[in-house]
Amino acid sequence: MEATKISTSTPKSKKDNKINKVLVICSKGTLQDVYAALIMANGAVMDGIETHVFFTFFGLDAITKDKMDHLHTPTVGNPSLMRHMPTMVAGLPGFEALASTMMKKEMDKLDIPPVSEMLELIVAGGGKLHGCQLAVDMFKLKKEDFVDDLEDIITVGDMFELAEGERSHILFV
Repeated sequence: MEATKISTSTPKSKKDNKINKVLVICSKGTLQDVYAALIMANGAVMDGIETHVFFTFFGLDAITKDKMDHLHTPTVGNPSLMRHMPTMVAGLPGFEALASTMMKKEMDKLDIPPVSEMLELIVAGGGKLHGCQLAVDMFKLKKEDFVDDLEDIITVGDMFELAEGERSHILFV
């Protein structure tokens, strides 16, 4: 009969398992999706984690100067928003604007800053903002269309290089 080995090594502390780097991919331009990405990025920055946010496709609206503070809450096809209403109500004229206004009022009550200010907080904390080259080209945008804090417009390959290293996490929103 073989003896069972008992581990005498010291368990790793929480500090040893700390996340070193976070890459948040923001692919959607809706109010709730952009805020989900920015809140996670801001939380990582506040925890002292190296943070990169990569904006692609409609997520580019979050860093486009004339769109970032005018995002909407979609009502059609959003069953969580319309729990006690018939689905067809969501498509009525003006309903999306009403839902967006209501959502922004609730966020104001919680002192959640507008998108432009959230981006400033992330950058001030050391986070980096990156645009997707393919999406920028596809939508015929230029670097001047984006916030001044945009680090660069990069390829998907460059984005994956940002995620290299031990204890790196990629979050896709």
